[in-house]
Amino acid sequence: MKTTTAGLLVGLSTLASPALPLDFITTSRPAVLFDAPSQAAKKVSVVSSGYPLERIVSAEGWVKVRDDSGSLSWIEESAISNRRSARISVPIALILQKPVDNAVVLFRAAQGVTLDILAIDAVGWARVRLPEGKEGYLRSRDAWGL
Repeated sequence: MKTTTAGLLVGLSTLASPALPLDFITTSRPAVLFDAPSQAAKKVSVVSSGYPLERIVSAEGWVKVRDDSGSLSWIEESAISNRRSARISVPIALILQKPVDNAVVLFRAAQGVTLDILAIDAVGWARVRLPEGKEGYLRSRDAWGL
């Protein structure tokens, strides 16, 4: 009985382990997404420069990625940047002066707008910048790429 209980506890403890953080990357230029790690593979779509993607695995100059719609594809590693970006995933996201819910609204960003991530400063918030230079805080739940 002790062995069964110990085994059950070990098994349950692995289920309760925290999930690994997602590994987000950003495109450095407009890039083609392929259905396999080869330029001869079928072209799935084209993404703009600064587009956030989730890295699934890297292999010999290629990166398997997931986009904000959940689709899996491959991108050439040379099209990946070290900077981070996020894509608004709600109809309208509020960009606030401080990372608190009752802060002053600096501006609103529409769904599909891509923002540069400057820092992830507080639990549930990111400091972001629009292409025209405006900065503020975005709720992490309102964007893909955080």
